Amino acid sequence: MMLAYSAVSFPLSTWRSAVFLVAIIGFVLALKGLSSPRHARPGNLLGAAAALLAVGMTFSAGTVNHSARNLGLAFGAMALGTAVAVPAARLVKMTAMPQMVAIFNGVGGGAAALISVTELLHIHSTGVSPATYVVVEALLGVLIGCVSFAGSAISFAKLQELMATRPIVYPAQQPINALVGAGIVALFVTAVVTGSVDYAFGVLGLSLILGAVFTLPIGGADVPVLISLLNAFTGLAVAASGFTLGNPLLIVAGTLVGASGTLLTRLMSKAMGRSLPNILFSAFGAVVTATGTAEGLEGKSVKSSTPEDVGVLLAYARKVAIIPGYGLAVAQAQHVVKELADELASRGVDVFYAIHPVAGRMPGHMNVLLAEANVPYDELKEMDEANPEMPTTDVALVVGANDTVNPAAVDTPGSPIYGMPIIHADQAEHIVFLKRSMRPGFAGIDNALLFDDKTVMLFGDAKDTLQKLVAAVKAA
Repeated sequence: MMLAYSAVSFPLSTWRSAVFLVAIIGFVLALKGLSSPRHARPGNLLGAAAALLAVGMTFSAGTVNHSARNLGLAFGAMALGTAVAVPAARLVKMTAMPQMVAIFNGVGGGAAALISVTELLHIHSTGVSPATYVVVEALLGVLIGCVSFAGSAISFAKLQELMATRPIVYPAQQPINALVGAGIVALFVTAVVTGSVDYAFGVLGLSLILGAVFTLPIGGADVPVLISLLNAFTGLAVAASGFTLGNPLLIVAGTLVGASGTLLTRLMSKAMGRSLPNILFSAFGAVVTATGTAEGLEGKSVKSSTPEDVGVLLAYARKVAIIPGYGLAVAQAQHVVKELADELASRGVDVFYAIHPVAGRMPGHMNVLLAEANVPYDELKEMDEANPEMPTTDVALVVGANDTVNPAAVDTPGSPIYGMPIIHADQAEHIVFLKRSMRPGFAGIDNALLFDDKTVMLFGDAKDTLQKLVAAVKAA
């Protein structure tokens, strides 16, 4: 009886802290689950359940001001968010998943910035001068959140090809960036010294500009790394708003997102063989041109083939490497490419998939796409594992990829993708490209491999072409 009485007599704040601790443990376990394809779905569901638990506890007595107006605004915002997010998540195509990640991440950063500004306004309305550390916390939330929001919006536009995907540079770019940075520092310091909320709006405006000018010079092939970094920024902004509100759950959740985003950014940079500063700042002060014909390719032409001829080549090969890219995702051809691989395997051909770290524009994007077609995980070879196989490969079948096999990344200093490790399709005995047209890849540059003597082209929709290849292999 005594134990039971003690249990129920705990104050609400104790129960709230206990529930928040359970939610935090759920977030940690969710991240652990997301590290493996086998446990990704349960991990995602666990993270959603933990978030739902945390949100429910937030509305417990004493946590929020339970006026009808506040509750109406809160539930109205939640309903609006649900009405937008659920259809967007269910209807989005797999090809558009990276830009969806970018825009949702940006919304999170923007929300964190607004929370920090709102809290500063609330403190100012009470007539109490906020402590210095409170102003610093809030301004950090504004700065980082706005950079994440604006940068994610530009990243979305590049991924959606609403604007040029190549690095965008302009005259006096470095002085302008320096001026924006100096302005933010000056307003930040002034706001901390004076405690005035007015300067926070100046920080907000300049931070939005900084996020845009920070993102514009980054080329399309490097945008996935940028998205990962901006995801870390959003986590830090959420953590800063957690300090401002005195909410330990936001602090821990934001720190988890910031830490995981930072680790992913480092792993991606390492996989691309470049330092993060090189990815972020290589275009600063450079004159980038990404149109026209690459040097040395003037007057050269490509060799076009037919599905029947390529089908015979594949059917009598010993080893075939399938190198998927964004074009495969656009054509929704993952099921047909598996059918082709199965048909070749039934004829005794050694088939494997060579997966570049950023194939499909985001880490794991291509793995998820092929998993939809039930491609066994052991047939998916990451770049470091696949490249040693390429010299003994008879046919490299490149399906909708371009930048990830472009030799310019190795032998053309000054190229937007120079320094990025690639799948060495050029080392295979024969190379077959499935492309809609001769349009450059996402980085906006020509691929000399298309003009190689051992390369043939199959033009057309990837799904339709692969279906013809399956029929040709069966008939061979």
